[in-house]
Amino acid sequence: MGEIAQATVDQFARPSRGAKSNVVGLHEGNIESSAGSIEGNTAAGDAPADDKHVDDVTRLQVLEVSGTASRREVGALEADRSVGHLHSLPGRPAGTRWASSPRWETDYVDAQEHSLTRWGSADETPAVEDRVRDYLTQHVGLARPWPRVDPRAEEVPPSRMRGDVVSALIDIVGAENVSVEPGARLGATGGASFADYARRRTGDVSDVPDLVVRPGHHDEVVRILTVLSAQDVAVVPVGGGTSVVGGLRMSVPRVALVLDRLGDLLDLDPVSGIATIGPGVTGPCLEALLAARGFTLGHLPQSWERASMGGYAATRSAGQASTGYGRSDEMIESLVVATPMGTMDVGRAPSSAAGPDLRGLLIGSEGALGVITRLRLRVRRLPDTRIYDAAILPGFAAGVAAFRDAAQSRATADVMRLSDEAETATTLLMSGPTGLLAAGLDRYLRVRGVDREGASLAILGWEGTDRDLVTARRAATWRALRRHGAVSLGHRPGESWRRHRFAGPFLRDALMDAGYLVETLETATHWNGYLDLHADVNQALHSALQAPPGPYVMSHLSHVYETGASLYTTVIAVADQADPLAQWARAKSAATDAIMESNATVTHHHAVGRDHAPWLEAEIGSLGIDVLRATKHAVDPRGVLNPGVLGL
Repeated sequence: MGEIAQATVDQFARPSRGAKSNVVGLHEGNIESSAGSIEGNTAAGDAPADDKHVDDVTRLQVLEVSGTASRREVGALEADRSVGHLHSLPGRPAGTRWASSPRWETDYVDAQEHSLTRWGSADETPAVEDRVRDYLTQHVGLARPWPRVDPRAEEVPPSRMRGDVVSALIDIVGAENVSVEPGARLGATGGASFADYARRRTGDVSDVPDLVVRPGHHDEVVRILTVLSAQDVAVVPVGGGTSVVGGLRMSVPRVALVLDRLGDLLDLDPVSGIATIGPGVTGPCLEALLAARGFTLGHLPQSWERASMGGYAATRSAGQASTGYGRSDEMIESLVVATPMGTMDVGRAPSSAAGPDLRGLLIGSEGALGVITRLRLRVRRLPDTRIYDAAILPGFAAGVAAFRDAAQSRATADVMRLSDEAETATTLLMSGPTGLLAAGLDRYLRVRGVDREGASLAILGWEGTDRDLVTARRAATWRALRRHGAVSLGHRPGESWRRHRFAGPFLRDALMDAGYLVETLETATHWNGYLDLHADVNQALHSALQAPPGPYVMSHLSHVYETGASLYTTVIAVADQADPLAQWARAKSAATDAIMESNATVTHHHAVGRDHAPWLEAEIGSLGIDVLRATKHAVDPRGVLNPGVLGL
């Protein structure tokens, strides 16, 4: 029986049968681990050590392994393909300028970096395994494959941009950094929501900009904005193009202000722990640059592979380790922002009482109040120790109580992720053990007082430069969780999640190809209303997507505060290929109404964009909207900066 138990736990660390890229789960990041991922050795003083002893009736044992990662390993920051199918990671000497390869400099059809109808390339899209198809057919319904046709340059309508505007911008940045070519404009098209991808699958390219401009420094941005304001031409800052709330979507003639040339690590203050960077640098690039100097930002949202630092700030994003490292707004020390009326330079000390926080006003403004051209960010030393665990709790309610206990006793992990019963069931079915091994796991959990059928899976991660401190923090977290019935699954499922945590968008590509609507939404609320919010959002989505037997709705908690937490929900339904936009709009509207009725926030980390704008007044009030409008008028009197986002 002990051998069965060990094999049961090891199953979580075993690659799936078949191709490495097969879809093995429906949530963000499966729990299967790459071989050889164990870091370090078992420590006798580890918090979950008592889990190695189980009732004599079952004689089950759980291998508990924790350890350290070298600076080299951490510095690579998941650079191998198993982490997220990175398109590229810079392998350049420290101190050299990051020279990106913009996709608009070559023919779009022949040399595109990513599709406009999916997150990854066709080669990166995993195959959907038969067991996944069977599960979806049973729980969601039978779908028919969705044709995947990428827009081509020859299908792009002619630019509507006036010649005098083009000439004026060429005078500022040079002809090589201005383009009206269809391929260049397609390459600067952004938006990565289900609605964005579904619309382009129908041939709708109305969100393609009319002109692409690539400024090289702050003064050029100010001059560009001055010209465009005088000519009443709309301008949209473009970083990674990963908005999922319509932040880049508009049909009026407009300029895409692509910020990739502002993509440097400009300075690193190792004493204060502050990095000065340009807004165009992406997550993998910045982490590689910082790691070469022994530092990390630690901000890893699901969009990490493509999102830019300017986008992080403009949307007030939160990474997967935000409970420990903080949100993007907590990392920003200062901002330099270009506007049609001049320059704003805000933030000169770690904290200040010099009037209202203008830095906070600009963070999350989505380009509506100016274009971020420089950021100073708090960075931290690379962790020497990194420990990831997994646990099972007896239901989502028990898990929420455990996470609240940990937060309010200041015993949080850096990564704290809790799946509800639906997401847990899917994960265990698709990625967990089967047959005799599954029976062994079930028996083990029952002995520990947990029924797998109604269980909730938790992923926990601790990082730091002091192993003793990390171990102590881990022990404190586990004490809080055990008060609510948590059972350890060891380190391997947690380590596997860490290595595969950027897989979610690639899985969505595969499921869309198979004919399914796959989308997410997120919010946050206080602890006293959290479970009601979870139930209300679930019910709203089911009511709006009535098509037996689906939809399938699953959620997780992934950002923890002393007073509350976020709620991140994924919905899968058979796509109405005749009108998928209307189908999702109904569901999104119903869920957002439920969120607002629950007194939760319309968005925790996806920003407002255009999609959430109709609900913003309900959250901040009419006077709050007036304050935003007055601010916009002060910095953008002609209203050319990303008009429509934030409802402005």
